[in-house]
Amino acid sequence: MKKDINSSIRQIAIYGKGGIGKSTTTQNLTAALVENGRRAMVVGCDPKADSTRLLLGGLAQRTVLDTIRSTGEDVDLPLILKEGFGGARCVESGGPEPGVGCAGRGIITSIGLLERLGAYTDDLDYVFYDVLGDVVCGGFAMPIREGKAREIYIVASGEMMALYAANNIAKGIARYAKQGGVRLGGVICNSRNVDREKDLLRAFAAELGTTLIHFVPRDNVVQRAEIHKKTVIEYKPDADQANEYRQLAKNIEENTNFVVPRPMSQERLEEILTEYGLMETSDEYTI
Repeated sequence: MKKDINSSIRQIAIYGKGGIGKSTTTQNLTAALVENGRRAMVVGCDPKADSTRLLLGGLAQRTVLDTIRSTGEDVDLPLILKEGFGGARCVESGGPEPGVGCAGRGIITSIGLLERLGAYTDDLDYVFYDVLGDVVCGGFAMPIREGKAREIYIVASGEMMALYAANNIAKGIARYAKQGGVRLGGVICNSRNVDREKDLLRAFAAELGTTLIHFVPRDNVVQRAEIHKKTVIEYKPDADQANEYRQLAKNIEENTNFVVPRPMSQERLEEILTEYGLMETSDEYTI
């Protein structure tokens, strides 16, 4: 029988444009939380199955869909759930075979199976869903459409396409807010060293009706840690960047500002981008 998920568990989905650093941010955030004694599970919702790599010290995880394909529906929890850094519980949904089916179906299958197998135990404080890209596919929207994740954080940067994607995600959250009870907890800036980036992200978040939860500066120690298949928290715990992730974790722990976002029209978004220098005005094309 399917077990109801303990309502005291904070279930959080991390969305953002592909390549923006969702997985790196989620894993370092999780590492900071478990380092501080919290119990957390990360459910990777990307077909690449790399959402838990840094917590596990490599791609050591069999995906849910691969496991089901090889063993059938009769799956034991230890086959799909592994413990990583600090006891963080790690699951990878995986995806269909190339060219076959919808990748978003893996999320639906995985969450349903985890519920049936009792993975959402009473001692968990957090469950993070690391979700691929924009909310454009029904499967990828599942964590918010069905209220599996009650809190959403959007990872963005000061780059134009990252903000377009973030605004689209806000539209998805607003659409499903009444149906699933999901709320936006804020925007996380994973910096790309764009001019006026922090001011732009603060203005962007305010326009959505939310806040910039944390500005994570760009630091090469992140790449060095990834080469060693570790989070920054594990690789170099005394680094300034490790403290940035600890501050992000603290800000999320203490956050009480959850809203139904007010996504912008295309015209308003372009106005903000122009104001902060990301789009050239027509005058600049005048010869």
